[in-house]
Amino acid sequence: MFAKECFAHGFIGADFDIAEDLTGRLPDEWRAFNKEFIPIYLKIHPQKNRISAGLACGALWTIAKYLKNGDYVLSPNGAGAYHVGEIVGGYTYAPNQILPHRRPVRWLDPLIERSAMSEALQNSTGSIGPVSDVTKYGEEIARLLGASDAPAIVTSDPTIEDPVAFALEKHLEDFLVKNWAQTELGRKYDIFEEDGEDGEYGQQYRTDTGPIDILAVSKDKKELLVVELKKGRASDVVVGQTLRYMGFVLQELAESDQVVRGTIIALEDDQALRRALAACSNVDFYRYQVSFKLLRA
Repeated sequence: MFAKECFAHGFIGADFDIAEDLTGRLPDEWRAFNKEFIPIYLKIHPQKNRISAGLACGALWTIAKYLKNGDYVLSPNGAGAYHVGEIVGGYTYAPNQILPHRRPVRWLDPLIERSAMSEALQNSTGSIGPVSDVTKYGEEIARLLGASDAPAIVTSDPTIEDPVAFALEKHLEDFLVKNWAQTELGRKYDIFEEDGEDGEYGQQYRTDTGPIDILAVSKDKKELLVVELKKGRASDVVVGQTLRYMGFVLQELAESDQVVRGTIIALEDDQALRRALAACSNVDFYRYQVSFKLLRA
C-alpha cells in the first residue's frame, strides 16, 4: 500500500497501531519484546488472539531491532518486481505518519523480476506475513541483481542441508499447505490465518527455537496443532523438536481453554521413533506417499 512512499523517501516500516516510540524498549531477544507488547497489542485489538498478537509483535521487533546495518531487504513494487535495499541506520519513530516504526534504507537501482526467481524464492517472498527470511537465497538474489559488485549476501550456514534435500522438504510443505483441505488433518484443523484475511500465517510460524512448519487450529478452536515435516525417514530426534515447539505454543500462544497436540509427517519411521512416540500420547505420526504418473496427451 505504501511502497511508493518507502521507495521515494528511503525507508521500510511497520505500524500495527502501536503508537509508542520504541526507542530504548527493544531488547536483544524478541521473546522479551513480545512479553511486554502482546498485552498492549491485544488491548488495542481485542478481537485478535494471542497467535495474531505474537505474529504482529514478532514482525515489529524484527524490523525495528533484528535487522542490522548492512542487511539487505526485498520489497515488492506491486507490478511484478522487487526493489532491493540496504539497511543504513537504526530504528526511528515517525509519529502520525504512515508506517511510523522505521528503518532507513538505501534502495539499489536494479529491480528483480518475480518471473526470474526460482519457484522456491517466489514462494518465500510471496509469504502472506509482513516479514519473511530469504537469507538462504542470498546467492540467487545476488545473481539476479546482475551487477559485478552485487552485495555479499551469500549465506554459508552449515545447518542448511544439500539443495536437493532442502527442495524436497520445501515442496512437501508447500504441497501439504495447498492441499490441506483434502488431507485427513484438514477435516479437523485449519492452518492458522488472520480472521477475514486470505493466506496462511501458520506456515513457518516463528518461535524462539526455530520455525514451526505448520501451525493449525481445530475448527472448534479448542486445539492448536504443531505439524513437523521431515523428508525421508524421521528419527526420535524430531520428537524432541516437536515437543519444544509444542511447549512454546502452550506457554506463549494457547488460551487457557486450549490444548496443544503435535503431528510428525515423514516418509518412514524407525524403531527409535516408535519408542519415543509410545510415551507421547499427544503426538501423532503420519507417513506420506509420493505418486508420479505419465499421461499420454
